[in-house]
Amino acid sequence: MERNKINKVIKSKKIHNVKIGFFLAYRQLKHASIWTTGLIVVVMMLTFLNLVVVNGILVGLIQSSIQASEERYTGSVIITNLAQKSIIENSAEIVNVLKNLSNVTDVIPRVLVSGTVEADYRRLLKEEETPNRSRTTISGIIPSKEDRATGLSKYVIGDGAYLNDNDKDGVLIGAFIVNELTPVDSPGFTQLREVKVGDRVRVTVNGNSKEVYIRGFMKSKINDIDARVIMIQSELQKLVGRSDTNVSEIAVKLSSGSTEQDALRVKEVLFANGYDFDAKIQTSTEALPKFLLDLKNIFSLLGNLIGSIGLIVASITVFIVIFVNTLTRRKFIGILKGIGISSKSIEYSYVIQSAFYAIAGSALGMLVLYGFLVPFIDANPINFPFSDGILYAPIEGTMWRLLGLFTATIIAGYIPARMIVSKNTLDSILGR
Repeated sequence: MERNKINKVIKSKKIHNVKIGFFLAYRQLKHASIWTTGLIVVVMMLTFLNLVVVNGILVGLIQSSIQASEERYTGSVIITNLAQKSIIENSAEIVNVLKNLSNVTDVIPRVLVSGTVEADYRRLLKEEETPNRSRTTISGIIPSKEDRATGLSKYVIGDGAYLNDNDKDGVLIGAFIVNELTPVDSPGFTQLREVKVGDRVRVTVNGNSKEVYIRGFMKSKINDIDARVIMIQSELQKLVGRSDTNVSEIAVKLSSGSTEQDALRVKEVLFANGYDFDAKIQTSTEALPKFLLDLKNIFSLLGNLIGSIGLIVASITVFIVIFVNTLTRRKFIGILKGIGISSKSIEYSYVIQSAFYAIAGSALGMLVLYGFLVPFIDANPINFPFSDGILYAPIEGTMWRLLGLFTATIIAGYIPARMIVSKNTLDSILGR
C-alpha cells in the first residue's frame, strides 16, 4: 500500500514537471524573436525535405523505370517461353484462362524472333563498306490490342505513325537500333544509319526476307521496346513459316489498383492449371533484372547518406540555438531554480521548444512535399536519358524520416539544456 502511494507521488511529480515545462516553453516561444523562430523552422523544413527529396529523386530514378516497364510492357504478370523452347506451348489455352479471370483487363500476346533489319540493301557496296544492317529482335503484335493495353502509339516519335491491324508492309523501329537517335559506338554492335520514316528496309528471319516500310520510330525508354523492330503478328508468323497460334510472350494487365498479391494470385491460377510446364510465369516484380534492384538499393543508400549529413547539420543548428539561449538566460535559470522550479521542468521546457521546431518544420515540409513537389514532378517528370524520373516518397518511409529528425532534434535540445541546468544554482544567479 505504501509503495503504491510513493508511485502515485512520483507520477504526480513528473506530470507537474511536464506541465511547468510546457508553461515555460510557451512563455519563451511567445517572447522570442519571430525572425529567429521562423529561421529555425525553415532550417528544419529544409532538413526534412533534404532527408526525403534527395532519397526520393535517386530512388525515383529507378522506380520510374520499374513502373514504366509494368505500364508500357510487362503488365502485372509476364509469361515467356521456357529457355529450351522458342514458343509458349498451349498459348491459346493460357490466353482463354486469363480472359476468364475477373481482375484481368488485357491479355497481350506477342511473337518474338531473332532477325536482322537492313537499309540500302539494293545499293552495291564498296569493298571496305559494311552493310547498313542491325541484328535485333523482331516482335509481332496485334497493334490495336497492344495500344489499348500499353499505349504504345504514344511513344512513336517525330512525324511517324503507329501501325494498324491490317498494315502488312509497315514496321516500327526502336530508337536503340538507329544510330542518329541513340548513338552507340561499340565493337560488334551495329545500328541502322541515315534512315527516315517512309524508307524501305528488309527484314530477314531464318533466311526468309520481306521488304517493308518504316512507319515510325519508337522511344519509350524501355529497352525491350526500343531495341526491337515491330510488325503485325500475322505477317511475322508468315515470315517465320508458322501457322499455329502459339506465341513467345504474353503480358497480362490487371485492373487499376491491383497489388503484387493480386498478380501472385493470377500466377497461382496458372500454376494450378499446370501451365508452368509450358512457360515461365512471373509477376512484373519477379521479372525485374537484378541489376535494377541493386541500383535501387544503392541509390537509396546514397540518398540516406546525403540526408544524414543534413540531419547532423540541423541537429548542430538546434544545439547551438538552445545552447546560446540557455547561456544568455543562465541567471534567469538560476532564479527559477532558486524559487523552487525543478531542474527537470527547465530541461523539459527546452526539449519542448526543440520538439516545436521539429514538428513545425516537418509539418511545413510535408505540406510542400505532398502539396507541391510530388504532384508537380508527377505531372512534369525529370527527363533522364533512360527514364522519366519521379519523386518517390511513400508515406511510410517519410514518417520514419520524420521520426529520425524529431528524435535528433530532441536530443540536440536536451544536451545543452542539461549542461546549463546542472550547474550550481548560486553560480548561475551570480553569472559565475
